[in-house]
Amino acid sequence: MSARPHRCRHQRRPDYIQHNPTAADGAAGLKALATSIHQQFPDARYNVKRVISQGDLVMLHSNVVLVPGTKGAAVIDIFRFQGGKIAEHWDVIQNVPDTTASGNDMFSTLSSPQVSQPPDHRLTQANQALVTKAFDELMVHKDLTALDRYWDPGYLQHNPQMQSGVPAAKAGLGGYFASAPQLTVTPKRIIAEGDLVAVHSHYVNYPGDRGAAILDLFRVRNGKIVEHWDIIQNVPETSANGNGMF
Repeated sequence: MSARPHRCRHQRRPDYIQHNPTAADGAAGLKALATSIHQQFPDARYNVKRVISQGDLVMLHSNVVLVPGTKGAAVIDIFRFQGGKIAEHWDVIQNVPDTTASGNDMFSTLSSPQVSQPPDHRLTQANQALVTKAFDELMVHKDLTALDRYWDPGYLQHNPQMQSGVPAAKAGLGGYFASAPQLTVTPKRIIAEGDLVAVHSHYVNYPGDRGAAILDLFRVRNGKIVEHWDIIQNVPETSANGNGMF
């Protein structure tokens, strides 16, 4: 959780469970973190780009800028609600680089339409099922031909290290799989609303590796994945709360 979370402190349960490794459990721990951030970065801004919710989970995709004029960080926050209050929180944080391989930034929506619109909830279940199957085949079972079945050939990429399109994805992921033959990818939670589907996973490159927390966000149109954002954060050696990041 980043800039200015103190504004909604009364909406959290006192036994609030925290998975951000720099923050302690409980409302008091969150208040201490928020106060520290506000004191260090009084002009910080939390610019929410998109929000989806399903069941008791709500996901926010944001650009957090602690120092005005800098690119800041890409942040995904996931909140679990219980009894009308936030009971649990996960996040994934990645600094925004100066340039990207595709020329696309880490936040914008480039697929049509490029403006916000109410999600079509009739498509949520089908889109969630498609992304769940596609992710399992591609990332869990490392089958690159899944890209031909589930991805639009010219899909738009927001990962700063990859270019858009299926050929670039095959080359990039093929190289990754070859360099990490013992890679395991374990999805922990999937959240879908309308044409957006988020997959929160633990990527481990080799046995004994602490791995990385990764949030992959997919946009689906007409039965194909047309756009992808992600945020990657290495799992640290220690945590202020002992809950792990997942």
